[in-house]
Amino acid sequence: MKKNTLSALAVAAASFASTAHAQSSVTLYGLIDAGILYTSNQQGSSNVQQSSGALNGSRWGLRGSEDLGGGLKTIFVLENGFSISTGAAKQNSRMFGRQAFVGLSSEQAGTVTLGRQYDSVVDNLGTLSLNGTQYGGTLAAHPYDNDNLNNSFRVSNSLKYQSVNYGGLKFNALYGFSNDAGGFASNRAYSLGATYAFGGLTAGAGYLQLNNAGSTINSSGAVSDDATFTASRQRTYGAGLNYAFGAANVGFVFTQTQLSNLTAINSANAGTTTSFAGDSARFANYEINGRYAFTPAFTVSGAYTYTDASLEGVNPKFHQFTLQGDYALSKRTDLYAEAAYQRVVDGEGKIHADIMGVSASDSNSQAVATVGIRHRF
Repeated sequence: MKKNTLSALAVAAASFASTAHAQSSVTLYGLIDAGILYTSNQQGSSNVQQSSGALNGSRWGLRGSEDLGGGLKTIFVLENGFSISTGAAKQNSRMFGRQAFVGLSSEQAGTVTLGRQYDSVVDNLGTLSLNGTQYGGTLAAHPYDNDNLNNSFRVSNSLKYQSVNYGGLKFNALYGFSNDAGGFASNRAYSLGATYAFGGLTAGAGYLQLNNAGSTINSSGAVSDDATFTASRQRTYGAGLNYAFGAANVGFVFTQTQLSNLTAINSANAGTTTSFAGDSARFANYEINGRYAFTPAFTVSGAYTYTDASLEGVNPKFHQFTLQGDYALSKRTDLYAEAAYQRVVDGEGKIHADIMGVSASDSNSQAVATVGIRHRF
């Protein structure tokens, strides 16, 4: 009898352990992007180089959840960005510079998270732009990544809410704390946005405001050492549409960024900073994009972006074309070839072409071509 009782207890304990294990999960994931890249003009010279993240930044991460019952669970993400060329950490050598957050997710009420996270413009417009997807990536970014659709920065010290899906409608909001006892607004951020999907149609809109981003006033604020611009205020907003039909997908995205007291443009990928006199500036981006899957494995995509800017006392117009071919060897591995061309009109010798991911040209035009491999795990 005693032996039977002990056996029953052992079976029950094993069953409980199995159930508890099933209620929690941790997943290791990542993406590696490496290739060879040619640039027609980098500060006056052509260049051929081995590249990391020409399309999508190489990364690895941990994603986990714990089921708390009643439709509620704990979630977390820790994501590191790195260079496959050198092994060095990206995002200014942060251990988990791409994402780092923890929170609670409810099937009825939505998700609340705390940490270093994406803003609502990225969440709601990134997937509608060729730049924010695997079908264009970094090289398709709008000039200087002025609207952050290429994730040049994330928002630290942030509290974020993501709603559940209400018949195709989802909305979110984020607040990034300055963490400054003497200056609540000295380096803070807030954003909000929404996405609606119905059939093959997806529409999105978003707004982001940064106060004193990149400023030395408060280097531990919401957006500090990886800010695209050093300015007293940045306002970015936009909307977009995307329509999928059969093997084709077409889209349009509009974004605008307004800057007050701009003193620097910080090009994180090129490692350069351009100083300005502290005037206001503006970028209005109009992107038309499309892609077509000729076979389940082979896809061609392209985009044209027109950017009307006001910068450093001149009104430059940026014309950028991007074309990519992608061939999937498997669900995890693909080969790509991509070309991008940018031309600046009315830059008056002050504003030069500057495709994201490479050093700026010393003229009004720049061309980039790359071939590479991506592997996901």
